[in-house]
Amino acid sequence: MGNTSPDSGEHTVRLDFVPKDSYLSKQFLEREHERLWPRAWQVACRLEEIPNVGDFVTFDVAGESIVVVRTAGDQIKAFFNVCQHRGRRLTNGCGKAAKFHCAYHGWQWNLDGSLARVLDRQDWQGCPDMADGDLRLTDVLVDTWGGFVFINMDPDAEPLAKFLDPVPEITNCFEFEKMRYRWYKSIRLPCNWKVALEAFNEGYHVAATHPQLLDVAGDDVTRSFSYGRHGMFGYSTATRMIGAPSPRTGKPMPEDVRQGLVNFFRVMEETLKAINTARDYEAAKRLMTEMSPSGNQFEVLGKAMEFQREAAIAEGAGWPEISFEQLGRAGADWHVFPNLVFLPYPDGALFYRARPDGDNPDSCIYDIWSLQRFAPGAEPPLKREFYYGVDDWKENAQENFGLILWQDFQNMTNVQQGMKSRGFKGLRTNPLQESSVSNFHRALREFIARDE
Repeated sequence: MGNTSPDSGEHTVRLDFVPKDSYLSKQFLEREHERLWPRAWQVACRLEEIPNVGDFVTFDVAGESIVVVRTAGDQIKAFFNVCQHRGRRLTNGCGKAAKFHCAYHGWQWNLDGSLARVLDRQDWQGCPDMADGDLRLTDVLVDTWGGFVFINMDPDAEPLAKFLDPVPEITNCFEFEKMRYRWYKSIRLPCNWKVALEAFNEGYHVAATHPQLLDVAGDDVTRSFSYGRHGMFGYSTATRMIGAPSPRTGKPMPEDVRQGLVNFFRVMEETLKAINTARDYEAAKRLMTEMSPSGNQFEVLGKAMEFQREAAIAEGAGWPEISFEQLGRAGADWHVFPNLVFLPYPDGALFYRARPDGDNPDSCIYDIWSLQRFAPGAEPPLKREFYYGVDDWKENAQENFGLILWQDFQNMTNVQQGMKSRGFKGLRTNPLQESSVSNFHRALREFIARDE
């Protein structure tokens, strides 16, 4: 895999190499602003954030602002968030509106983007381009997948289904659309948006960054795969499953893996509260009283998931009809081009979204969402937490985000600053375990170079 671009200098993207300019160059960031974000499908919100007519969410990225609104029970629209009079933004954050109202001079628009009012409109008598159609809000493409609302600012963009292919076909078995927010957190991080995203699209870092997982997470050696612009990693070569110690530890395979598997779900609940659920942990405890000691990893994991399925159904949350073959094919982690990463499980999932922070290549906004299956109406009220202070990524971060994410945050500023060294030319990506990183940069450079 190789790729050149006007900004790549003497280096090209290879399976085992990524030039550092992608993360540091203001010129590269400007090209992303001009040629990536206005043309790529990206998540703006989830459907449960706009359940009723008039509910809206404002989505900001790369200097643009988009408002996503439910206009009818079965219809969602998106518009550029700007008044057609003097350019004031119409909305901030999220809320509910009967009309979009500009607080500057009182112009108004209906939820479908059509013009509702121009104050003293007769003053423009005889002026060109002042018909209702000239003044409507400018539409943005909108579509949905897995309960997420995607937008695209390019009116000629390919359909969302084609853009995402083959991710839905492989991962629809998890039924993300039936999950709801367990928690929602957003943080400003002192690194490029790609540095943040790539801390989560490979598993090669686990042994060094999360050593506490090695006793319970099984074989930590991963294999990474490319699917067009998208990437995935999984544990296709693993000899030990979750619940067993990694071979790196030198510890023998236990004769009874039940307690190890219970410990795995406990550690995930105590230090992340995502992917797996508290219900999964409680259900897994039944292994110790309702199953005989066993060293058969498949048998123990299968029984644990049987208990978890029973618990979810008993609570009215349901459980997807998903086979071990589908779980294996789906792997552990997906990077959906350009800025979405997710780690799925039948009862929950963890999603990440990265965005640039203005025109600063050394900063980004990172959204982290823990999703879970709940019985209808039993989901907790959505509480969005924002940590945008300069030092929020390090002050009380372990308390606010848990041990695992705190450990990941510690790498990011050191990576961003370290890459600026004259002694560093670029990433030496592991060709077997980090090809999702290099494939992303190949796809990114090709995408922003289109039609140039």
